[in-house]
Amino acid sequence: MSEIGLRERKKQRMYQVVSDIAIRLFLEKGFDAVSVAEVAAAAEISKPTLFRYFPAKEDLVLYRIADHEGETARVVAEAEGEPVEALRRHFLDGLERCDPVTGLNDDPRVLAFHSLLYGTPSLVARAHTHQERSEAALAEVLGGDLDARLAAGQIMAVQRILAMENWRRIAAGERVADVRADAVSAAERAFGWLVAGLPPRVRAGRLDGDTE
Repeated sequence: MSEIGLRERKKQRMYQVVSDIAIRLFLEKGFDAVSVAEVAAAAEISKPTLFRYFPAKEDLVLYRIADHEGETARVVAEAEGEPVEALRRHFLDGLERCDPVTGLNDDPRVLAFHSLLYGTPSLVARAHTHQERSEAALAEVLGGDLDARLAAGQIMAVQRILAMENWRRIAAGERVADVRADAVSAAERAFGWLVAGLPPRVRAGRLDGDTE
């Protein structure tokens, strides 16, 4: 293994270890009750070192879902057909796998993480910045103009609301098996509305401004 590859693996391992320690402490004591200094001490690193990896306290939590940032844009960029159809299939595949990002997951650890995330105002605000960056990336892939930005906003809102509805029901005590059929039906309905309502150029995947 190259020295660069080894350094990168060590860096990623540090991200993961420190984030896991922080989330454990936040779940035990509450996000606001745990200081950055306490996280650094538990991870056996200095505060300056911690801040080199995580510029804000909230990033210690958001790291766990950071790989989903820009995911919608990547799906569209790699799609061979219509963007919304590719996203519909991707979301339905996520429901089938019980991907936590779809909200359809009743693993106690996932539920605890989502409760921490959605129950902490500063984390919700930080997550919103991730959502905004994902929306901007999607708009760029869709063409970058006003139509693309409007479409990206609608698409991201649909995915967010679908996931939140699934999480709300699971958090209230319903089982995945009881929610799945409704989740699939809602996704089919919502993506169907997107197909009907988006500008024809965006809907058909013509991203170069061609309206023929």
